[in-house]
Amino acid sequence: MCHHTVTVEKLLSHTEQANAKVLITGATGFIGRRLVDALVAEGIPIRCLVRRSEVAFPPQAEVVQGDLLQRNSLLAPLRGIETAYYLVHAMGGERAGFEQRDRQAAENFVAAAEMQGVKRVIYLGGLGEEGDQLSEHLASRLEVARILQRGAFQTTYLRAAVIIGAGGASFEMIRYLVERLPVMITPRWVSTRCQFIAVQDVIAYLVGCLKDARTAGHTYDIGGPELLSYRDMMERFAEVEKKFIKIIPVPFLTPKLSSYWVWLITPVKPSISMPLIEGLGNEVICHDQEIRKILPIPLTGFDEAVRRALEEEAGQGQGDTGTT
Repeated sequence: MCHHTVTVEKLLSHTEQANAKVLITGATGFIGRRLVDALVAEGIPIRCLVRRSEVAFPPQAEVVQGDLLQRNSLLAPLRGIETAYYLVHAMGGERAGFEQRDRQAAENFVAAAEMQGVKRVIYLGGLGEEGDQLSEHLASRLEVARILQRGAFQTTYLRAAVIIGAGGASFEMIRYLVERLPVMITPRWVSTRCQFIAVQDVIAYLVGCLKDARTAGHTYDIGGPELLSYRDMMERFAEVEKKFIKIIPVPFLTPKLSSYWVWLITPVKPSISMPLIEGLGNEVICHDQEIRKILPIPLTGFDEAVRRALEEEAGQGQGDTGTT
C-alpha cells in the first residue's frame, strides 16, 4: 500500500495541533459508541459527528451536527481535526441506492477533510477480495475504501469479517436463531467459514492504530484466533448457553428467502440480514497477520466473546441491531 503525501492548503497552527481532537463519524453505531468510550477512557479529546443531537454522549466528548450527504455541513466539524474515524455504512433502511449513498458520503467526506487539512483517516470495512464476486454491500465497502485512499491524507484501512458483540447484527441473528429454533433447516451458507473477531478486539485495534503512526497509510486484515462457519458459531453459542440445537442444511434457500426466514424468527430486519447473508457466499478470512507485528493485542476466543456479549446485554438490556 502506497503512502499518500499530505497536501493541504492550510496547515494547522501549533496551538491547533496541540488541541486537535479526533473526529468520530458513525459515533452512535455498534462500533462508534464503543470507540467513543474507549478514547474517552484514554483521555483522548474527541468530537462526535451526529445527524441528530438528542443522543447522549460522555460529558468529555464534543458533539457536533453534520450529514455526510451534505458536504458543506462537514466543514465545521472537521475544522482542527488531524485524525478522523470513518465508521459509516448504508446498511439498514431502504436497500435501493445504498451504493450511491455510500459513494456520495465518502466523496463528500474526502472533499471536506482535504479542505480542512486532515492528516489521517482510520476506516473499518469488510473482508473480501475484488475477484470474489462480492455481495453488493461488501463491494460498496471496498469502494468506500478506495475513495478514502485517494484522499490527500493517509488512510488506515482495517478489514474485518463477522464482529461478535452485544447489539451487533451478526451476534443478534445467531443468538435469536439458537434461542428460538432448537431444530433448524438452514441454507448452505451456514457452512461457509469466516474469521470472526470480538468487538472489544476491534476497538483495541482502532485505538491502537490511532496511537501508532506506523499504521498510517496501510491496509490490515483483522480477525480472531479461530476460523468458524456459521454452523460452528451457532453450535458453540448453544454450548455456551447450554441449549440443544440440531442444524439441517438444505440447498434451495436463496439469500432473499433466507433473510425473510431469519426475519420470521428474529428481530433482525431483512434490510440488515440480507446483506449479511449475501456476504456469506465467500469465505472471509485474514490473508495476512501484519498488524500483529505492530499491535500484538491478546485475541478473544469465540466462547469468551459470546459470554462477554451476553453479560453486556444482561447488564444493559437489549442492544440495537445496527451496524458500524
